[in-house]
Amino acid sequence: MSGSIFGKNFQISTWGESHGKALGVVIDGCPAGIPLCEADIQKDLDKRKPGNSPFSTPRKEDDKVEILSGVFEGKTTGTPISLIVYNTNQRSYDYSEISKCYRPGHADYSYDQKYGFRDYRGGGRSSGRETTARVAAGAIAKKILSELNINILTYTLSIGNISVDKSKFDADQIFANFLGMPDIEAAQKASEFLQKQKEDEDSAGGVIECVVTGLPAGVGEPVFEKLDAMLGKAIFSIGAVKALEFGNGFEAAKMSGSENNDFYRYDENGELTKLTNNAGGIVGGISDGFTIMLRAAFKPTPSIHKTQQTVNKQGENIDLQVEGRHDPIIVPRAVIVVESMVALTLVDYLLQRIFSRMDLIKKALL
Repeated sequence: MSGSIFGKNFQISTWGESHGKALGVVIDGCPAGIPLCEADIQKDLDKRKPGNSPFSTPRKEDDKVEILSGVFEGKTTGTPISLIVYNTNQRSYDYSEISKCYRPGHADYSYDQKYGFRDYRGGGRSSGRETTARVAAGAIAKKILSELNINILTYTLSIGNISVDKSKFDADQIFANFLGMPDIEAAQKASEFLQKQKEDEDSAGGVIECVVTGLPAGVGEPVFEKLDAMLGKAIFSIGAVKALEFGNGFEAAKMSGSENNDFYRYDENGELTKLTNNAGGIVGGISDGFTIMLRAAFKPTPSIHKTQQTVNKQGENIDLQVEGRHDPIIVPRAVIVVESMVALTLVDYLLQRIFSRMDLIKKALL
């Protein structure tokens, strides 16, 4: 299987399956001298791990990370960093009934067509559990960004048709409630909605918003490796993402040029400002130094207890009721996954930026 490697200058390679012995990641290109311990990584894994709320799968996993290489006396050594998280609560027998049929909304059929074989236990490599490795690597990328005063704020913007009221935005609420919503009233309404979906044996989707501040101008390449294109690749690699937008996104298609263009001005201190940020901080594929804003839409969890129509490998039409332990909504646990993929992309392209100008190379080397 190819396609398990992401990045160029700061590169990760993830491995492992949902019901295998363990999952892990190897990070290559991490600079030496960064303070790092397992607790730095664990705090992000705890935000993703299952069994933390009434709206996540009841599968219980501690998701305890171990650093196998690349760290000595509390600091990165510049050599590859290897991380492992053991699976401890697999129940593979829950999936025996689906070994010969295809679950709607899952990768079962397409996976079978590509490989002629699949690990049906929880989806194998196509399972959302693979994101454990991404979050572990992303925690290291975020440490690098924090050294550069670059901050990422990520949260649930909406669940179903219930959206956060930005006038009531409270960042402290993001991880204070089960849904990652920075609006306590919206979180309460969404909780009631999700409880109804659970009772109906159904699921829901939602939107995650990510805001990046402190990123300097000049990050990204102007042709095939535009910063928004590479962030798009990173976010779309998360299995449940179905749409992505930056800045005004789809709304830009309804606007005129005079409405959508961000007008530049110098303030009283001679600093460049923009009157709006419709572009979302990226112009021509390159960061402009202003806030980057993106939104990712997640589909409803495909594994539901409600009876669905599908087919089996024998060419028969059948009805299927998926058993096992599943999230009624993916979005809250995916907040940290989106944040991690953004962090990994930004670090990769910040390192790339150093090679774009001679003065930056001299500053780095001399």
